[in-house]
Amino acid sequence: MNWINKFKKLGESIKRNINKKFPTKSERESSAWTSCCKGPILKTDLKENLFVCPHCNKHHRISPSQRFEIIGFSNYEILKTPIPQDDPLEWVDTKSYKDRLKDARKKTNQDCAVVIAKGKLKGIDVTVGATNFEFIGGSSGAAETEAIIYGVQHAIDNRTPFIFFPCGGGQRMFESPIALAGMTKTTLAINELKKNNLPYLVCFTDPTAGGITASFAMLGDIQYSEPGALIAFAGRRVVQATVKEELPSDFQTAEFLLKHGFVDRIVERKNLGDEIGKILSILLNKNSGLDLKNNEQTSELSIKTREAS
Repeated sequence: MNWINKFKKLGESIKRNINKKFPTKSERESSAWTSCCKGPILKTDLKENLFVCPHCNKHHRISPSQRFEIIGFSNYEILKTPIPQDDPLEWVDTKSYKDRLKDARKKTNQDCAVVIAKGKLKGIDVTVGATNFEFIGGSSGAAETEAIIYGVQHAIDNRTPFIFFPCGGGQRMFESPIALAGMTKTTLAINELKKNNLPYLVCFTDPTAGGITASFAMLGDIQYSEPGALIAFAGRRVVQATVKEELPSDFQTAEFLLKHGFVDRIVERKNLGDEIGKILSILLNKNSGLDLKNNEQTSELSIKTREAS
């Protein structure tokens, strides 16, 4: 039996060495470093570059508050959105859904994955929503559905454009049919927004997939995206097995969807605020405080539209 004990000790030794080599999740989060294409990069350097890698231009995931700050959303107020009953299906797998919600709320300081806020963008009153991927992968359940509907209703009541930054893997499996019903509810809400002739702008962020892509996130009057964002419904392997064809290397990226008409414009994170302010000033016939004539990206048609007003 000595050889068995020796193997046990060897296994324990290997496990200890592996744990020493690879930091735990809490150690990675508390570290001053993160990683990207060329290895370690200081989090402070990444933050100074708006959480965009200076080497490969990867747009890292950010929280709604960070996004609001970057686009210049000033003096905003986060709106209290309705929160339906937690865990109506009493879901339990390796962990109860109630515990998952508790952990996500503690981690993000949010009641649900979607944040809705009101404020000014380039001097224009707007209602803005954004999804936090850190909240159970940005998945959409009943609370997220209610938040989006609340944001749309606020935009209608106050006659403001509605801007949304979606992300996440789709409808939340812990709420099954309740989450799936959110696809219909949010689609109907966006239809009401359009009946009231209010602009609805969407900016895809990485990743946006599943039922989020298949509902409200694809219904924008103008569809923006950050560079390199994954935008999909089913997974790549599922699609490839279904069509039985080799898919392009850039399949399900913002760049691929731009070529095929599902995305109107890919905009760098640093330019998003000006880009949205510019288009809103045209759509609403208002002065956003931007000098459109000196903006190289503004077309002659846009200038004529502003001058005609």
